[in-house]
Amino acid sequence: MIANARMYSVSPEAAGLWRRLLAAVIEHAGLDIRLLEHTEPAPIQELWQRPDKAAVFMCGLPFSRSDPRPELIAAPVPSPPDFRGLPQYWSEMVVRKESAFHTIEDTFGARIALTVPGSQSGCLAALYYLMSAADRFPLYGEVTAPRITPFGAMSAVIDGAADVAPIDSYAFCLLQKYRSDLTSRLRVIAQTARTPIPPLVASAPGFDALQAAFLEAHRIAALAPLMAELLLDRFVRPDPASYDALRLNFETASRYWRGHPLAATVHPAFVFEPG
Repeated sequence: MIANARMYSVSPEAAGLWRRLLAAVIEHAGLDIRLLEHTEPAPIQELWQRPDKAAVFMCGLPFSRSDPRPELIAAPVPSPPDFRGLPQYWSEMVVRKESAFHTIEDTFGARIALTVPGSQSGCLAALYYLMSAADRFPLYGEVTAPRITPFGAMSAVIDGAADVAPIDSYAFCLLQKYRSDLTSRLRVIAQTARTPIPPLVASAPGFDALQAAFLEAHRIAALAPLMAELLLDRFVRPDPASYDALRLNFETASRYWRGHPLAATVHPAFVFEPG
């Protein structure tokens, strides 16, 4: 069985900390679980489809649409105050610091960078949010090529390939800590709605000891420095029903954007169809 924290390995430093934390939790659980190195350019969907997952971060949207669903192990509770001590997150809508954009409406007609169509934080969160803000169609001049990761979407804005992008709020906090050279070049102009944070999942039941180890991690003194460096308060038991709203939001947003042009030019990877 394998464990992997690719979703939040936003820098070499963060990736190393996640490996150490996962290894320590697995050791505490007394299980034989291998840390898998699964990095770009390998598609992250390949990781989620593996039949031997034991503790793998999975985006909440594909989790909500899976049939059967993977087994929920634990959900992280980020430590920054904005997360309110809950296993939740949102997307930060970011622009270049020196740009003239100050509201999301200012960006209409410009270029938006999304990650991939199946991403909650990198795509759906923004699409659902923009439904209530839209005042013209097409809303943007261009939806650029998929950027795959929060780092990629952020870099597209910094490099001038796009004007605005949604970024996973927990990933953005980690990027602010470990890549402040880049995040300091951005401004947040809007936030999407709060939704359940991506959980750690397993392919099958039978990992009670591993789940217990994650739930106890914040009480293990040796793990405190790792948790702090990863901006984690604790892990909690996820509520499976809380992710249902993501599937419903996906279906609603897909129908809406099929009938309302999101941009004058849309990269062919983004086809918004009902789920």
